[in-house]
Parts: sequence; C-alpha cells; structure tokens
Amino acid sequence: MKKILIALVAVVAIAGAGFWQFSGSAKTAPDVTFVSLTGQKISTQDLRGKVVLVKFWATDCVTCIQQMPDTVRTYNKLSPKGYRVVAVAMQYDPPNYVVNYTETRKLPFTVAIDSQGKLAKAFGDVQLTPTAFLIDKNGHIIKRYLGNYDKVAFMNTVEKALAG
Repeated sequence: MKKILIALVAVVAIAGAGFWQFSGSAKTAPDVTFVSLTGQKISTQDLRGKVVLVKFWATDCVTCIQQMPDTVRTYNKLSPKGYRVVAVAMQYDPPNYVVNYTETRKLPFTVAIDSQGKLAKAFGDVQLTPTAFLIDKNGHIIKRYLGNYDKVAFMNTVEKALAG
C-alpha cells in the first residue's frame, strides 16, 4: 500500500511539473531576494539582463550532488556571456552542511539558504530536489527542470537564451 501511494504521488508530481513546463506561456520569475552565504542580497530584478539558473538543492540529495560538477562547469564556461547560477539550499538543509559543501567544493556561483522556505514557496512550492528554473534575460521562466535532465538539450536552451 505504501509503495502504491509513493508511486501515485510521484506520478502526480511529474504530471504537474510536465503540465506547468509545457503549458506554453512563459511565466515571470517571482520577485524575490536571495541572501547569499556571504550576506549579499540579490533580487530577481537585479538579475535582469542575465540568463539565470535558480537551482533548489540539498546536501543530502544524491542527484543534486551528482549534478553539481556540471553546474560548476557550465557556470565557468558561460558566466562571461552573462549566465548566472543561484543555488538555493532547501529549508531543511543544515546551514553548516551547506557552508561546508560550498567552501570545500569552492562553488563559484551564488549559494543561498532558504531558511524560512519562502523562496521555494515563491517558485511554486518546490519540495523535490533538484528542481531548477532557467530564467531568460527578461525575467521569464523558460524551462523548469525536475531531477536529471538532458545535458545537451540544456546547453542548447541556455545558449539560445544567451543569444536572445
């Protein structure tokens, strides 16, 4: 019975994400402010003119940790062209774990902790990690990624957004 319930919840979550992702109209990213681990405040308004990946993750999320080296490589390659990453650690993630991971891996992009869960709520009540949102230069969410994704398709989408 428990396995059936888990499977049903997963199907509903994936269907909802698929509907949201393919509903055709680009949603404007929520107007929020991220506070980095260094205390810097960055709003979605501040990021206009850049292509931004807002990635919700957790230090105990296996897929998140597996994706992080690619996230770093993509950032290092494309940041000179105006690509930014804001990695948002989930509310339940212990802050000392997030700081330790960020420092030991020398993450080159903005890392924030969603200590009150307000950022996850603003982005559609994110609960599953990794969940990422690709935002174009005009502040529109052009793609939502849940879990693993096709790296080639992702790079093509980012490059197209950077060129636009």
